[in-house]
Amino acid sequence: MKIQKVTNLVSLKRSIEAGTAEQELIVKNIITEVRKRGDEAVRLFTEKFDRVRLESFSVTENELAEAYEQVDDEFLTVVREAAQNIRVYHEKQLRPSWMITEENGTILGQKITPLDSVGVYVPGGTAAYPSSVLMNVVPAKVAGVNRIVMVSPPDEDGKLPPAVLVAAKEAGVEEIYKVGGAQAIAALAYGTESITAVDKITGPGNIFVALAKREVFGDVDIDMIAGPSEIAVLADDTARAEEIAADLLSQAEHDPRACSVLVTPSEKLAEEVAAEVEKQLALLPRKKIASQSIRDYGAIYITADMEEAVEVVNQLAPEHLEVVTENPMELLGKIRHAGAIFLGRYSSEPVGDYFAGPNHVLPTNGTARFSSPLNVDDFQKKSSVIIYSKQALHENGAKIAAFARMEGLEAHARAVEIRLENDKK
Repeated sequence: MKIQKVTNLVSLKRSIEAGTAEQELIVKNIITEVRKRGDEAVRLFTEKFDRVRLESFSVTENELAEAYEQVDDEFLTVVREAAQNIRVYHEKQLRPSWMITEENGTILGQKITPLDSVGVYVPGGTAAYPSSVLMNVVPAKVAGVNRIVMVSPPDEDGKLPPAVLVAAKEAGVEEIYKVGGAQAIAALAYGTESITAVDKITGPGNIFVALAKREVFGDVDIDMIAGPSEIAVLADDTARAEEIAADLLSQAEHDPRACSVLVTPSEKLAEEVAAEVEKQLALLPRKKIASQSIRDYGAIYITADMEEAVEVVNQLAPEHLEVVTENPMELLGKIRHAGAIFLGRYSSEPVGDYFAGPNHVLPTNGTARFSSPLNVDDFQKKSSVIIYSKQALHENGAKIAAFARMEGLEAHARAVEIRLENDKK
């Protein structure tokens, strides 16, 4: 693992693959075909990319029952407890509609309304992700969304992982489709004979899913364009090298483009962690993926002191940030940019991935500078409420009309003035 002194903070920001021109063309073609040909196009693309032909995309009750038979009681207990933790945390985010009445009788307020429908994308491929199901579905349920649709790519037998199906059922999903890739995003955005369109699409996926979400944005809402996973660990010489190395590798095994970074003023810790990473890499089942990630995107940065280390972390604005120092709470106020902040030795990143309660769908590639984790607000919309009183219009009508005329909008001005004139009759 590369060890280097920090000399230029700007150079720490990782570039992100936006997709090649060829990938963008493929995605646009898929979306066009799905819009034109509906189920037929989805079926053909599923056969082409997932190597299975499906006459029906829907997951049946029999398939759900089989999934429950294939998971053990321990898994079911853990899923239910994790779902409850996530639910309790996100219920704290709920905000009520509100109204205020001013002295002149005007009433102003905000009405909060759940989205009618949401589509949740759950990735497949090299692993099953029941945790992604819970993190997307539970806050949508808490927000009050009535219709939640889940899509996920089928295996060559035309099935979805049992753990994913069980998590979906436990979270309350009633529509599940065996469709993945850009064709799934297109189906959710525009609808087909089998899949009714939704208002918003959430959930991570590969580059084709990310490009498809970007392409349909505007016709539907999306949560974010998520890049590869990343972790930064801010540590001093009280941290244990073997634990820090394990945490770095917990993200490296996700994806060859995942980014794992240690920032520390301790040269001794830096050297020990570098050695531990190589030692632990050799024992990982996903060694090939993790090794490429560490080689291409892993780094250890040595800073002059902890103050500089904190500034480095703020420049990185990482998806996950672990603070493993003697007094981590003392640094919390100085951390400005991070998707999720894990304080202390026992707050290992996987605690947040699976069980603690906060959402693990987080901003990546520095976007934590201006965006937030997936939350209840993402599944609701807000409408302004204005009840202007007669007294208020008479007090402010001339000002409103003057403002409108300043912008050259005479009809706007007259719309107010006609009411003032009629009240004089």
